[in-house]
Amino acid sequence: MGSVISSDHHDDGGSSSSSSSPGLGDIPESCISSLLMNFDPPDICKLARVNRAFHRASSADFIWESKLPSTYKFLAQKVLSDHDIETMTKKEIYAKLCHPNLIHGSTKEIWLDKCSGQVCLLISSKSLKITGIDDRRYWNYIPTDESRFGSIAYLQQMWWVEVVGEVELEFPIGTYSLFFRLQLGKASKRLGRRVCNVAQVHGWDIKPVRFQLSTSDGHKSLTEYFLNKSGEWAHYHVGDFVVESPNKPIKIKFSLAQIDCTHSKGGLSVDCAFICPK
Repeated sequence: MGSVISSDHHDDGGSSSSSSSPGLGDIPESCISSLLMNFDPPDICKLARVNRAFHRASSADFIWESKLPSTYKFLAQKVLSDHDIETMTKKEIYAKLCHPNLIHGSTKEIWLDKCSGQVCLLISSKSLKITGIDDRRYWNYIPTDESRFGSIAYLQQMWWVEVVGEVELEFPIGTYSLFFRLQLGKASKRLGRRVCNVAQVHGWDIKPVRFQLSTSDGHKSLTEYFLNKSGEWAHYHVGDFVVESPNKPIKIKFSLAQIDCTHSKGGLSVDCAFICPK
């Protein structure tokens, strides 16, 4: 038996050197494809390296169409041209959608989770409605390599702080979580090392920040946190929502607010909001 396995390996999956001893290369590709449908995409890609037959079988359209969410056409239309959708194989479409893709004027980044097929979405600070963002006495956009979008919104000082986001998308069935990525302080590089200036950080320990989420199909969430992690990025969980009806756009509205005008707040960096499978 050892000689048969060795022969199959050297022949890269071709017919076995012994006609009486079938090997992996003798399995019909249609059978291999049917078998591969039972694996997750990362495992399919690993099995494609077994031999040539597995490699060819792993590219079957019906395998990858079964891994794509029912809403994939909605997403594909946002990141691919009509010509690409018509000419690319389902495997190529799957691979493209699993890579981060910038949409909406490069203010959002979207991709599919490779294992679950659910949607992940990043929403940049420039895609959020920020009270006072056009007044440089209060807010500034600061370029940084610490953001996927190349810049963050930085609050110097203000009494009324409110950041609101809204997105409408077809999500595959599942439970999703929404977070804000925030930092107290302004990070920069000094002599090649990261430093974070926290001199303007104030007011966040007096009253909590209120985070809210609501969806067009009735899900609501409200949480409150004191912001107390100076000098490092932190993810603040806004809430969860459940998608039960596929192929139907859902509108999500979310916000953070600290509007107690008895004290000013400052030193807050806002990178993005993001949605991911729970």
